[in-house]
This record gives sequence, C-alpha cells and structure tokens, in this order.
Amino acid sequence: MFRPLLFVLALLLLLVTPTRAGAEARPSRADLQRVLELHARSVVRVRGPQHAGPGIIVGADGQVLTAVAHVGPQSAQVVHAGNALTARVVLSSTVLLVAVVAGPQGVWPAAPVRLVPEGLAGHWVVGVTPGGGGKGSARRDTPRAAKAKAAPAPFFDVPLTLAPGSPLYDGDGRLVAVVVERRGRSVRALPLSAVKAELASAEAP
Repeated sequence: MFRPLLFVLALLLLLVTPTRAGAEARPSRADLQRVLELHARSVVRVRGPQHAGPGIIVGADGQVLTAVAHVGPQSAQVVHAGNALTARVVLSSTVLLVAVVAGPQGVWPAAPVRLVPEGLAGHWVVGVTPGGGGKGSARRDTPRAAKAKAAPAPFFDVPLTLAPGSPLYDGDGRLVAVVVERRGRSVRALPLSAVKAELASAEAP
C-alpha cells in the first residue's frame, strides 16, 4: 500500500547533493538566475476540489510536492506543460500542511534536493514571486532571497510573499523547503527533512 511512499523517500535520498562548506553568503545574481531557470522547468500547478496552487516536481516519475490545501482526499490534477493530468495522493498531512501526489509515469524534470537536518533558520533561501498578468505583461517571475527565521519546529518563516505550495531553494538552486501557509507579508514553510521524516513514518508498520 505504501510502496509509492518508499519510492518518494528513495528519490529524496538520491537527489540530495552536498552542502557548501564555510559561511553561507547571500545568493548572487547568478544564483538567482539559476533558481529562476530551475523554477520554470520544475514547477507545476496542482488543482484540488476547492483550491489550486503551485507544486514542485521531486520525482522523475511524476511525484509532486505541494501544500495540502491543493489536493483532494485521494486525487488532484497536475497541470504540466499545458496538460491537466490526474494525480494520486500518496501523502497528505493536515498537521504538516503538506502533500505529495503522483502523476502518470513518464519523464518529469525533477528538481535537485538538499536536506538540512539542523533546520533552515538563519539560512538564505530563494523564492520566486509570480509576475502575474496575462500574455505580454511587463511583470515577470522574480527570484528573491531572504533569511529564514525560527518558527515552531519543524517549520520556519520567511519574509516573502508566496502562495502555499511554492518551492524554496538554496543559492545553488536546490530545493530545500515548500511553503505551506501565508502569514501576512511572510510565509511559513516546511523543510524537506521534515517531509522525509513524514514519509518514513507513514511507511513504518
């Protein structure tokens, strides 16, 4: 029953890349551009019965990480490359406010992942603010860097305005967290290390 959870957990482990040594510097303009390119490739839209919002591809076979508000009890739609595809819910946590859905098998552009077991408070993270507007709008998606702030574990807060389900990256363009809730002019986010722990817990007998 939980084999999809094992698969996603294995993917999170395989996609992890080493952390940078030394003090963490504010992401450069080149770093922000790298994040923007990754974001454009790997972000999808997830639609549930009541809400819709962004999600990020974390598995090359169609696994997508998003906010729990965007999924139904058993399924959701993932809009990728202009196609609306039915996806099955393999993890939905109302406590952590996060969900993982699995789209149809195929080749999906999964984001590289970084796990930070010690938490992300004090680390620089990058989110992409949607440009909005219709075709030809002058407003474009804009990557913005901010320092993560402490929040009740395992969450952290970031002074960025992003929708639930939005990914957060490090300066190397690796996925480190997902936004789960808007809080005024900031957001509450969940690190991937907590997602990994939840997957492992769901798989345990």
